[in-house]
Amino acid sequence: MKKSRILGAAIAALTLSVDASATNGYFTHGVGVRSLAVAGVGAALPQDGLAAALNPAGTALLASRLDLGVSWFRPERGAQINGNFAGANGRYDGNDTEDFFIPELGYVRQLSEQFSAGLAVYGNGGMNTDYGVNPFAAFGSSGSAGVNLEQLFITPSIAYKPHPDHAFGVAVTYAYQRFEMKGVTAFDNPFFSAAPGYVSNKGSDSANGWGLKLGWIGQITPTVKLGASWSSELDMQEFSDYRGLFAEQGDFDIPETILLGVAWQAAPALTLAVDLQRINYSDVNSVGNPLQNLLEGNALGSANGGGFGWKDIDVLKLGAVYQFSESVTLRAGVSRSDQPIPRSETFLNILAPGTVRDHLTLGVSWKSSERGEWSFSFAHAFKETVQGQGSIPMPFGGGEADVYLQEDLLTVGYSFSL
Repeated sequence: MKKSRILGAAIAALTLSVDASATNGYFTHGVGVRSLAVAGVGAALPQDGLAAALNPAGTALLASRLDLGVSWFRPERGAQINGNFAGANGRYDGNDTEDFFIPELGYVRQLSEQFSAGLAVYGNGGMNTDYGVNPFAAFGSSGSAGVNLEQLFITPSIAYKPHPDHAFGVAVTYAYQRFEMKGVTAFDNPFFSAAPGYVSNKGSDSANGWGLKLGWIGQITPTVKLGASWSSELDMQEFSDYRGLFAEQGDFDIPETILLGVAWQAAPALTLAVDLQRINYSDVNSVGNPLQNLLEGNALGSANGGGFGWKDIDVLKLGAVYQFSESVTLRAGVSRSDQPIPRSETFLNILAPGTVRDHLTLGVSWKSSERGEWSFSFAHAFKETVQGQGSIPMPFGGGEADVYLQEDLLTVGYSFSL
């Protein structure tokens, strides 16, 4: 009963506090302090109670445990406009809001030799910009400008191990997302929007939805595991307060992802792992539609309305785990992703500059008692600038918008064996 009360209180605290984060596009680069320390690897390398967030089969390979953690996240983002005849030229700092805190919780319970259950509660990702000086002021907007997108996932899972070398998992993900746009009233009129009055400055709106995860992990040789998982596109309610902004009357589904990985025990104390992740951003019209659609008569908010123009991306992740001693484990990783933002789409992405591609991560775990362990991780996403090319349409004065982002993420977690 006491454990149930602790778990329930932890879930309640998490659902009340989920801030924005973004690394691979707007998806977090990993889930759980240990995964974050190895660049997000997790398809074939489950390490803690949040394993089901990456591969629901992973809970079959873990003992009963409870994991709690919190991340401090600081992005540096901004834009520069050049050659604009409307008078928007200049550098713009999007960092009026600097610090974000992202909690997480993972729970695994072994039900029998073959079945296990898990629960992962975590921030899937998000995006935030906060421009004190409005980059769109020259076009008729006023006040500060920016967006805030937050996504909370609650993922209960079941894993089945029919054979000692193979595990299968299934999970259902409940998603809650919250969004706010401000300072782009220049687009909030019948010329640009199918629903004027529902583009900007409407405060925070929220939406709920569901999706499915499937996964497998197999012990192929005594030292090699393979893993694969699929996460469906999450069907979300519309942001009705922003139905004049997002295509399909405020639709903002969460993209499908595919994850493949291998983990190799290269030595008794050393495990190396590689993951390849696919994120299908372009399947969501509000994210993938190009801004050019707006200029071709497809108003914001319409079925094929202009969007952010993001492309699908592949992310390659490499991680290493080294058992330094009985009580200390070291981790490190690197990753590289495709660029989701084409050079022609930087104008609207002043608000959502998800440009970073390269990550370096480090981490350490310390077993503080027979049943408890502290873990720490640090991730740095190197500054990446996308220089606009034909990016600002002539109705807005032409010229180019360059956007940039870099990030730091520090996470601390505590694990308790049950």
